[in-house]
Amino acid sequence: MQDEFVNVRILDNFYQTSSFFPMPVVLVSTVAETGQTNLGPYSLCFPYIVVGEHSMLLITREDSNTSLNIQRTGVCAINFIPDDKKYTRNCVMLGYPGETTEEKMGNSVFTLLPSTRTAEERQPGVQYPEIVHEAIQVFECTWDQRYPIKTEHAPESPESRFVLRVDKIVMKERWRDCLSTGKDFPRLPIDYGFRDNAYFWFTKGARPYKAPIPREKGVTADAVRFAAERVDPDVKWQEEAYARLVKVPRIFLTRVITECVRAAQEEGVTEITPEFLDTVRDKRNKDKGR
Repeated sequence: MQDEFVNVRILDNFYQTSSFFPMPVVLVSTVAETGQTNLGPYSLCFPYIVVGEHSMLLITREDSNTSLNIQRTGVCAINFIPDDKKYTRNCVMLGYPGETTEEKMGNSVFTLLPSTRTAEERQPGVQYPEIVHEAIQVFECTWDQRYPIKTEHAPESPESRFVLRVDKIVMKERWRDCLSTGKDFPRLPIDYGFRDNAYFWFTKGARPYKAPIPREKGVTADAVRFAAERVDPDVKWQEEAYARLVKVPRIFLTRVITECVRAAQEEGVTEITPEFLDTVRDKRNKDKGR
C-alpha cells in the first residue's frame, strides 16, 4: 500500500539522503587572506538563539573557505538572495569545493557592496566582508566563540558549527515596510539538497497565505511581546506589562502598543511597567471625559 509508512535507512547528510527537508539558500560572505570577499552558498543556516540574544547556526565543511575565514577573522555576513534561477544556478557554481576565492569569485554574477557597519559598530583592526547588492536582506554577524565548533561527541567530524551573533540586519526598504503590515513577502528560494549524485534541487515558494489564530485563544503575553518588538525594539517592557495587555482585542493590539510606546518616548521612559500602563490608561480616560 503506497499510503502506508515504511522504514527509510538513515544515512549521513540525512536531511537530503533520507528525507525531504526544505532549506533556505543564503550566500555567506567572508574575507579571504588576500582581503578579497568570498561568497559561499549554504542551506544549513538557521535561527539558533532567538530570545535575549540573537544568533544563527551555520554548518560548514571544516576545510571550506567560509569556515577557515570565519575562524581567522571572526566575522561574516549572511545574504538572503531572491528566488531567481540565475542566482540559484550561480550558487551551485560558487559552491564547488577546492577553488580559491579568486577562482571562485571570477564566476560570480553578484554585485558586492561595502559592509553597512558604521565606524562606531566596527572593531579596530577587523576587515568586514562586503555584502550582496542583490540580496533581499543581510545579517551582519560575529562568531560567538563561547560555543565550540565541534561537539564533544564527534570531535573528528568533518563539519564546523558556528554560532553567529546577529549584530545588524539590513533590508531593502520595500520589504522592511512589509514587516509590520504583512501585506507582502519576498520570494526566497527553497533548497531540497544534492540528489541523484548530479543535481541540486530547488523549488519556488507559492504565495504565502495566512491562517488566523482561533478567536477563543485570545492574545498571549508572547503575542504582546512580539507585537511590541515590532513597534519599537528599543523600548523595553517588563514581563508583567506584557501580561496586562492580553485582554486587548487582537485587532486593536498594535494601536494600543503604539500609543504606550509613544507616551514612553515623550516622557523619556525606557522601560514600560504595569504602573506606567496605568498612567497611560488614566490619561486616556481623562482625555475621553473632556
